[in-house]
Amino acid sequence: QVQLVESGGGLVQAGGSLRLSCAASGRTFSVYALGWFRQAPGKEREFVAAITWSGGRTYYADSVKGRFTISRDNAKNTVYLQMNSLKPEDTAVYYCATTIRWGTPSAPADFGSWGQGTQVTVSS
Repeated sequence: QVQLVESGGGLVQAGGSLRLSCAASGRTFSVYALGWFRQAPGKEREFVAAITWSGGRTYYADSVKGRFTISRDNAKNTVYLQMNSLKPEDTAVYYCATTIRWGTPSAPADFGSWGQGTQVTVSS
């Protein structure tokens, strides 16, 4: 089992930036990829970005390409999500999660360990 703790959420004006962190502990050697997802009120959880744990290959949802950057620090077992040019529609609870399944890491059902989430609110 992998334990995940997110941090870095908050309130920001449209056009601003935030950086989310996700610290992983436990059986991290089994992780294939770590992803960020978000869920707005009344909406389903959606994929935001992912990065493979060893090779560092990245994946992004179309809605965040060019604005968000996912990165990792394997020495610290931490993954970051740098969010720039934030929009009100980015408002959601952001979760990090890990998957041991090989392939394109974007389906929530493929991710087994989840953090508690961190709130991001973008005001217009």
